[in-house]
Amino acid sequence: MIKIQDITLGQYAPGDSVIHRLDPRTKVLSTLFFMTLLLITHRLEIFLLFFVLGFVFFIVSGLNPKLGLKNLRPFLWLFLLTFILNTMFTRGKILWKIPFLNVYITEEGIFQGVFYTLRIAILVILANLLTLTTSPMSLTDGIERFLSPFKRIGIRSHEIAMMLSISLRFIPILIEEADRIRKAQISRGGSFEGNILEKIKSIVPLVVPLFLSTFRRADDLALAMDARCYRGGEGRTNYNILRFRWIDGVVLLGVFLMGLPVILIR
Repeated sequence: MIKIQDITLGQYAPGDSVIHRLDPRTKVLSTLFFMTLLLITHRLEIFLLFFVLGFVFFIVSGLNPKLGLKNLRPFLWLFLLTFILNTMFTRGKILWKIPFLNVYITEEGIFQGVFYTLRIAILVILANLLTLTTSPMSLTDGIERFLSPFKRIGIRSHEIAMMLSISLRFIPILIEEADRIRKAQISRGGSFEGNILEKIKSIVPLVVPLFLSTFRRADDLALAMDARCYRGGEGRTNYNILRFRWIDGVVLLGVFLMGLPVILIR
């Protein structure tokens, strides 16, 4: 049993649920379709429906919904920044004036702040659900299949899919590395508390070692791929052959039917 604290953003959580067993292309298409709906709709009630639906998908996939909330924490600064900027710089009915700044808090600004913050949160939840239920190799194979028609115009689909897979694989590694560096700095007397300026200064001892560690890991990965005679994806075969099944067709049809009212309402 995988504990919630052991799963970080971008990491794959093995399972045997219906969502886990779907073809990766089905999950990618469904995720992109839902994300497109989020970007074209402007109704807050639909956002709330998608937010609840995202946690329903977590339950169906056998994952604890708390995991979705936990993986939203790294984006709290983005949510807060989005809400503040929309609240302060959207014109409308004035509710309150911030002293000395000549900035007005408006009713429309609060609505816009909640609207865009919720949109970003749902996008993160959907992307997180995709990576949690799809292994990096399956995701790479699915993306490569989508990009394969572009080979005729010189786009190397395998290399693009490989880069995306490596990027996704490195997200949890870098998060764990940043946490280890932070704890090491604290053990040496470092502090990450205080006002905003002090927190910004304390970030430097964290970011610099993290960058160095990232470049070192990238160099080690390049050497490992070179040692295994990796010379690109031309002519390479796949161990697992992707095949659409009837359940994939049913899911895609269900996703389209769920999104159809949103399109019609818009």
